[in-house]
Amino acid sequence: MLTIRLTRKGKKNQPFFRVVVIDKRRSSKGGRAVEDLGYVDPLGKRKNFKKDRILYWISKGAKPTPTIHNYLVSEKIIEAKKTKITNISKKKSAEIAAAAAKSGGPVTIPPKVDLVGQPQSAPVVTEAPAPAVAAPQGEPRLEGRENPKA
Repeated sequence: MLTIRLTRKGKKNQPFFRVVVIDKRRSSKGGRAVEDLGYVDPLGKRKNFKKDRILYWISKGAKPTPTIHNYLVSEKIIEAKKTKITNISKKKSAEIAAAAAKSGGPVTIPPKVDLVGQPQSAPVVTEAPAPAVAAPQGEPRLEGRENPKA
């Protein structure tokens, strides 16, 4: 499946992104792009897009990533609403689950948002997990030493 996404270029602490059409399975670091569609320079606040080529690839079925979708909406290349891009990390979702376990209520984790702003599925509601009991582990571990000598 083809996607329109950003590939990072530039030096360390000087990001520069190219907007490319690429197969979704290829790497964002070193994958070969089908076509270069523009660039985004976040430090210089510059961006340039090839409107006609972007519209061509979208008509052929290429899906823009949420970030690219928002750029295209702000540049008025496509008519749509911007999407709210939120990624909940595993650590944050674990904190939400722990807080719900303390309160005794059900846990609600918000769903991922589709490009049109609609949830891909209903929110996941789970019961509060039972408190985990640590099992004894045999020998005690020595803190701060990787390979202690006997």
